[in-house]
Amino acid sequence: MLNSKKSSSNGSSSSNSSQSPSVNILSEGTKLKGDLNSQSDIRVGGTIEGEAVSKGKLIVTGNGKVIGNITSSEADIAGRVEGEVKISDKLTLRETAIIDGNIYTKTLIVEEGAQINGSCRMGSDAKSLSQNSDADFANETKVKSS
Repeated sequence: MLNSKKSSSNGSSSSNSSQSPSVNILSEGTKLKGDLNSQSDIRVGGTIEGEAVSKGKLIVTGNGKVIGNITSSEADIAGRVEGEVKISDKLTLRETAIIDGNIYTKTLIVEEGAQINGSCRMGSDAKSLSQNSDADFANETKVKSS
């Protein structure tokens, strides 16, 4: 059935499948110990003890918690993050968000009620993050021991 249209739809279907949106979901009640690296979006409803690195968008729901650094191109946080937040484009902090750590981003949107317990760097300090186009930049978020 599908092979009859192979010549007309082969190129378009393969490009659509590689660009189709996909989301990695860590549901409420789920706990992950270790680093999470993804080429696509991540939605955290549970707890991550480790780094979360996404080439796409990272979402932390109201019940979500990340104990470790976050690195992503875009993020929407409503839960709790204990670590550095490095976002190369836009970071949105919802009213229930609690950030215990430093923020590095190009654009910051903060709703009334969100808490930031750390420093915030924007603009030129975040430029180096935007040059990273792959989840391979996870190594840059590692804590360096003295």
